[in-house]
Amino acid sequence: MADWTMGSDDEAREQAIQWYRELVETTDDPLSKLRLAILLGEFGQEAAALTETKRWQDRSASTFLFGQLIEAAYGTQPLTRTQEIELQATLAEALPSGWFYDHLAARLAGRAGNQDLLTSVKEQGVLREDRVQQWIRPLIGFELMCLVIGSIMLLAVARLWGRRQGHQMDILRLHGPGVPPPWSGETAAAVILRGGAMGVVTTAVILSSSSFQHGAFRVLAIPLANLPLLVLAYVQLLKPAGLTFTNGFGLGIKREDLGRLACTVLAVVAAGLWGEWVMGRAAEFLHLNNHWTEWFDRDLVWGTPPVIAVSILEYVVFAPIFEELAFRGLLFAMLRRRFEFLPAALISTSLFALAHGYSLIGFISVFWSGFLWAWIYERTGSLIPSMVAHAMNNLLVCLTVMALLR
Repeated sequence: MADWTMGSDDEAREQAIQWYRELVETTDDPLSKLRLAILLGEFGQEAAALTETKRWQDRSASTFLFGQLIEAAYGTQPLTRTQEIELQATLAEALPSGWFYDHLAARLAGRAGNQDLLTSVKEQGVLREDRVQQWIRPLIGFELMCLVIGSIMLLAVARLWGRRQGHQMDILRLHGPGVPPPWSGETAAAVILRGGAMGVVTTAVILSSSSFQHGAFRVLAIPLANLPLLVLAYVQLLKPAGLTFTNGFGLGIKREDLGRLACTVLAVVAAGLWGEWVMGRAAEFLHLNNHWTEWFDRDLVWGTPPVIAVSILEYVVFAPIFEELAFRGLLFAMLRRRFEFLPAALISTSLFALAHGYSLIGFISVFWSGFLWAWIYERTGSLIPSMVAHAMNNLLVCLTVMALLR
């Protein structure tokens, strides 16, 4: 199940080697060089690992010792127990306990016939893998539950689509009138342009201020950056139409509609997961990868608990709320004044994906999610389903990064 949902081992190995090549090229860090050589050696590229050592072993005392470790582990020369003991001591000083240490120590122990140490290192590796699996299994189980239940909801929606032509999606309606909105497209365009420009200036001020690097203030960055746009939207769009944010964007859900809301959100989440799986398999077949910096967040991996809390609040609460208000509530709705659903969704979703600054695979992934969220806003008349689905998507990404790398 992990392989089916998260990609193949071969893809993970290729990405890991790519990451460490970039680290070596960027930092020239001796430990990164050692880790890259270990990756190559453990993934069946012993000759490449030995070639790496010839590029850097004469530059310093540390890299010379690292070169000895790699040559002893992946070379052809026999290794005595005395040599192995000395090399194990060098390795213990060079690397902390973890994947790289375990595999190189096991390789040295195996070459020297040190079965006791080999068994001990392998047991430590199994315990470490079990700890990772303790986080991964519940996450996969949660995704599987969302996929199964949501797929049932998707089938129900498709069945309704076939049976009720002309009124097929009325059962999903949570708020009226929805889109197109009652305000003019020209006014909305002016609000988006002015509010967006003011938001860019606000963001620049925030990024240049040292105060906002502190977690307690950083949490305000997204709300403050979006505040100008929302103020202009209320003053020039909502208030003249006699609306508030609640009834203008369908942010109030009746209690009797909560069941339909949950089913709708699960259907959208399932569609997103199916789309991600298809895109993953297609990218693997075409040998396409998005750059690792597009999904890696160092605060989630190395941050303290308060820093992690701020990051999750940004990704899971503030980003879904403000991005849905801006891209679906204002931009998509404005385009719906002039276009039918499909062109309006394609244009707004393309801009939404471009705003994230990702490469091709990342762009397509964000585009697919944004298209689904535009569709559900069109059908329900409320931004609540897209906000919740957006939040669940971001939460799954955060939990996956933390489970695998923290």
